[in-house]
Amino acid sequence: MIILPIAVGAVALVLLLGLVNMMRGGSPNRSQKLMRLRVLLQFVAVVITMLAVWAMAH
Repeated sequence: MIILPIAVGAVALVLLLGLVNMMRGGSPNRSQKLMRLRVLLQFVAVVITMLAVWAMAH
C-alpha cells in the first residue's frame, strides 16, 4: 500500500512546517491551523494503517 507512506510523510511535513513557523516567531494563527491539520492527517494515517492491517489479515 503506497498510500500509507504518503500519509505518514504528510504528517511529518506539516509537523516540520509548524515547528519552523514556531521557531521563526510566525503567526500563532498559522500555528493553530497547522496543528489542526496535523491532527487530522494523523487520524487519516491511523485509519489507513488499520485498514492495511485488516487487509493483510484477510
